[in-house]
Amino acid sequence: MARSNAMEAIKPMEAVLAQDLPKGAGWQYEPKWDGFRCIAVRDGSEVHLWSKSGKPLARYFPDIVAMLGRLRADRFVIDGELLIVAGEAVSFDALQLRLHPAESRVRKLAVATPAALVVFDCLALGGQMLGANALAERRSTLEKMLAREKDAGLILSPATDDRKTALAWLKRGGGALDGVIAKRLHEPYRRGERAMVKVKQRRTADCVVGGFRYGTKHRDVGSLLLGLYNDQGLLDHVGYTSSIAAKDRSGWTAELELLVQPPGFTGNAPGGPSRWATARSAEWQPLRPMLVVEVLYDQVTAGRFRHGTKLLRRRPDKFPNQCTLEQLAPPLTPAQLKQLVDH
Repeated sequence: MARSNAMEAIKPMEAVLAQDLPKGAGWQYEPKWDGFRCIAVRDGSEVHLWSKSGKPLARYFPDIVAMLGRLRADRFVIDGELLIVAGEAVSFDALQLRLHPAESRVRKLAVATPAALVVFDCLALGGQMLGANALAERRSTLEKMLAREKDAGLILSPATDDRKTALAWLKRGGGALDGVIAKRLHEPYRRGERAMVKVKQRRTADCVVGGFRYGTKHRDVGSLLLGLYNDQGLLDHVGYTSSIAAKDRSGWTAELELLVQPPGFTGNAPGGPSRWATARSAEWQPLRPMLVVEVLYDQVTAGRFRHGTKLLRRRPDKFPNQCTLEQLAPPLTPAQLKQLVDH
């Protein structure tokens, strides 16, 4: 393996989003893990970790660098996902905590919550470059490589050619999975191209509209602020949706303005202490908790929707106090993660 290949970031193969998994022969299906995508390179005594955007990750994951440095294989390029088990679950929050400027803090976290690398592709091994080979050949090489390694921090990601198995992963994956990836078994590794198919888990939640924000360039509603009741019966702010059709905004605005009444959220509220807070983030209108909507979401971090949600419909048939945090898909426990990997 040429030295320059170890020193330069590799653009990973990416995916296009689809509504359904492709059918027919010639496909391999893999779980899409909800972690940090990572290209790991070892060239003798040197180990490099690269993010999907090409940024170096090694200083944030010294435990992974040390683990890869212990492997019997001393020259390789592998593609995978960084995960951390913290407490009783696989935790995206714990991954984000690693991106800390203080090396002493990072090393302390690496001891307290060690990371694992779930690997799903092999681009080079020894002196052989494998990127031009078919996925079926690369997968076989990867399986043989990992069969010789016994480190618990290096995990072979499941793969199957059975679509029913892949659909079952979508149903039972919990918060540690972002969906399922489909790849052509005969294709090479196409760096930087959207040459895979990704189907995301479809997760919905019924939420209370606890407030709203006006649009930036008009006085119609711009976004609905969503809440769920916690175990103490308090309404926590969990995210927002701005996917309101333009033709419906004036109607929503008139209705919401009649419901304006503090406090809106009785638990965690928008615009609270945060390093990301801005002047505008505190400008929101509190509402009486009377409206319930169903939204589509992808992932949850620290009890909140990580991204904006999609508004699906109103739920006049549901009482606000029925909208609790229990709806959110829980992250995988370590035992569930092992079961998924082993099957």
